[in-house]
Amino acid sequence: MSVIKINKDNFQQEVLQSEKPVLLDFWAGWCGPCRMVGPVVDEIAEERADIKVGKINVDEEPELAAEFRIMSIPTLIVMKDGKIVNQSAGAKPKSQILAML
Repeated sequence: MSVIKINKDNFQQEVLQSEKPVLLDFWAGWCGPCRMVGPVVDEIAEERADIKVGKINVDEEPELAAEFRIMSIPTLIVMKDGKIVNQSAGAKPKSQILAML
């Protein structure tokens, strides 16, 4: 699957009501570490059909960033059944991101 751009309009359907676990990448275009993690998150989205991958631009979606209390980016959050089951801030190698799932 490809990465889904998550916003406040599709969050309920794509994340909270998802039957699959969801990996959320909170990022911004000006963030260097986000640009390092972004392609890795894209790769995971292509390789893993058993999960949904969404990206949330914190500049475009400040309400979602506030709701999740995002203090630093990139922040990766794994959600299952509408609940946070794992969370990590900062750039991570692919192996550590996969381990979060």
